Amino acid sequence: MAPNILFIMYDQLRFDYLSCAGHPTLKTPNFDRVAARGVRFDRAYCQSPVCGASRMSTYTGRYVSSHGASFNNFPLKVGEMTMGDHLRKAGMGCWLIGKTHMKADAEGMARLGLSPDSVIGARVEECGFDVWIRDDGLWAEGPAGFYDQKRSPYNEYLKAKGYPSDNPWHDNANAGVTDEGDIASGFLMMHANKPANIREQDSETPWLTSRTIDFIEAQKGKAPWCAHVSFIKPHWPYIVPAPYNDMYGHNHIKPVVRSEDERRDPHPVYGAYMEGGIGTAFSRDKVRETVIPAYMGLIKQCDDQLGRLLDYLDESGQTDNTVIVLTSDHGDYLGDHWMGEKDLFHDPSVRVPLIIADPRPTADTTRGTVCNRLVEQIDLAATFVEMAGGEVPDHILEGRSLLPLLGGHEVAWRDYAISEYDFSTSGAATRLGLDPKDCRLFMVVTDRWKMMHAEGGFRPMLFDLENDPDELVDLGASDDHTEVIKTLYTYLHNWARRQSQRTTVSDAQIMTRRKGGSGKVGILLGLFGDEDIPEEYLAAYSGKATPVGKA
Repeated sequence: MAPNILFIMYDQLRFDYLSCAGHPTLKTPNFDRVAARGVRFDRAYCQSPVCGASRMSTYTGRYVSSHGASFNNFPLKVGEMTMGDHLRKAGMGCWLIGKTHMKADAEGMARLGLSPDSVIGARVEECGFDVWIRDDGLWAEGPAGFYDQKRSPYNEYLKAKGYPSDNPWHDNANAGVTDEGDIASGFLMMHANKPANIREQDSETPWLTSRTIDFIEAQKGKAPWCAHVSFIKPHWPYIVPAPYNDMYGHNHIKPVVRSEDERRDPHPVYGAYMEGGIGTAFSRDKVRETVIPAYMGLIKQCDDQLGRLLDYLDESGQTDNTVIVLTSDHGDYLGDHWMGEKDLFHDPSVRVPLIIADPRPTADTTRGTVCNRLVEQIDLAATFVEMAGGEVPDHILEGRSLLPLLGGHEVAWRDYAISEYDFSTSGAATRLGLDPKDCRLFMVVTDRWKMMHAEGGFRPMLFDLENDPDELVDLGASDDHTEVIKTLYTYLHNWARRQSQRTTVSDAQIMTRRKGGSGKVGILLGLFGDEDIPEEYLAAYSGKATPVGKA
């Protein structure tokens, strides 16, 4: 029988902000606990360093340029299959608990007459998941209204708990209180060192953890399930309730990774991001020293709530039949490389944590190990299908199952990993004066090298990860590295020529058609009539003719 899959995704969690990944001051014993039970993949990359596009790749198992939802709130077109579709076909339910950042293709659904109220329509609108509870956790409000127009279950929960605000997500969970008694919005980073104005047990991460336990309780005795538990934290607003708000100080912050040389004649796209408001803000030490302790507190709270889940699984006897997957949709620069947020392809942004603990005996030989193979987050969909006992549809899913690596098998693996980014809606695109079609970036990374290609006629960026693991020296303009760049472009061009759009007919189906040939259905081409033709091909075309009378 297939195991259950607890697929946990955090939002904006850096790969190196876990103690099992080497963070010197932030202790995450429960992440470490899962790593000790399984494999930590140290070279895992998301397929786009932004929430929506990254998640759509993870959920579809396909690259951004295949599914087309290349930025936040770009709809995932009707017809794209997701892990929910594949897992249900294999007999496993697939549920959402938390965030997806999915934007439905409402126009496509209307064209096909798919009602969101129907089972099929609801799944199409919800990225293929059956929804236990969805809350994307961004209930921001401005002059044009709310960022998210849907109803917030979390806001309704807080109101039922007695929080009096119309938007307690902001006013309580993501804001503190000034000395004068006013709301101290977490959107203003100067308030990151204040405790959020909420009881810790009512904040977002404990709330979603409780909903997850409710879900697992309700599944007892039912068929195997995959639960996508998707936490909004440690994503901004960078503010956390007590006692996590003051667990860390500026003396706990890792040294910033940046160089003045990076700002001297930078790649134009990189320069445009450094010059933006976010990059400018995070270049200030005061901002980093205020924000990063709160970010660490948010991660510590995530770790404590992960401990709740692990303890629940242990106490309810479900640990031995539950695969646990921990990852993030992308990272956070936090001032490294003169940047904030995500957006480009330095490791703090595009490299993600990935830990998989498979309790089955087939994974016993790799427990507590670290795998340095190049892993793409789209590999998860294929991995889950194989775990469910299904056949991986590799004409649709572009990732590779990780089960051979979890089993400790020596297998041929990829030579490079790919990530893409569409920055056409950004301030950087405006500053550069680029047309949308030229606002596309591609990363190709190997064991040693990382290259960023930018459309629009720009030179590439290049980093030697062996001699410059911090990615401080851009070799993209170096005459001494033309052969390396040529090789990386060959990889990129080979990847671009992949078969990615023939998703309705598999290679196996094509081979079956070859065996039968068109003669099996009466299409006889290139025959004169005196060849050795199988009689069955002519059976429908033989016999005495019936004369037709003259008019």
